[in-house]
Parts: sequence; structure tokens; C-alpha cells
Amino acid sequence: MITLPPNVVDIITNAEGKALATYVPDCLHVVPVSTVKVKDDKILLVNYFMGQTLSNLQANPQVSLACWRGLSGYQIKGEVAYVTSGEVFDEIKNWVAEILPDRVVNGVLIITPKAVYDVSATIEKPGQKIL
Repeated sequence: MITLPPNVVDIITNAEGKALATYVPDCLHVVPVSTVKVKDDKILLVNYFMGQTLSNLQANPQVSLACWRGLSGYQIKGEVAYVTSGEVFDEIKNWVAEILPDRVVNGVLIITPKAVYDVSATIEKPGQKIL
């Protein structure tokens, strides 16, 4: 398992922009995402109203998450487990109730990172794999 360095966790949790990509044959799908938490080197992403994304994940659990702040960012490629009950779901549901009380949590995507790329806007290391 990959251990996410603090600078990567910081960008993921405090990103100005985040986009999640899924893929099945004949369907590349990218959506903006909002509420994200990192716990035990797994990325927990909240599903408020995903449709096509969930359909794609049932067929192919491989995802790519891009997160950026200013000109710094990372792409995390990983595998997703989707939960709608249990300890992680309850923890996230309670957390969201505190920070966004009007939102309804339909599920949680648990992303296990497999690779991390630096996608910062630099000449020195564009797209360089760091983990």
C-alpha cells in the first residue's frame, strides 16, 4: 500500500479543484467532486448524487483523481470500494452533517491509491510519477 506524503494529503484535502475520472469501454467520464477526506492513506470521497460514475465503478473500479491548488497538484490513480453502510459510511455521514448539514450522503467511495503523479505546472517534472 502507498503511504501518502503530507504534501499530497494537504493538496487533496485543501484543493481548490478536484475531478474524478472513471472509464468503461466507450465511456470516459469525468466529474467535479467536492467533499474529500484522507484516512489511513485511503481517500474517502462523498457521493451526494453520482449516477454514471457509480455505473462505471460497478464495471471498472479503477479511477483517477486530480486535485490542485493554484499551480500545484497531484493525480492519484487507484481502486475504489463503494460503501453505503458500515463504520466508514457512518463516520463520513456524521462528519458531513457537521460541515454541510443540508447534504445527504448516499455513499462513500474509498479510494486505495496505487500511483501518484505530480501534475504541477512546472517545467522540471510535468506528470512525474512520485509514488
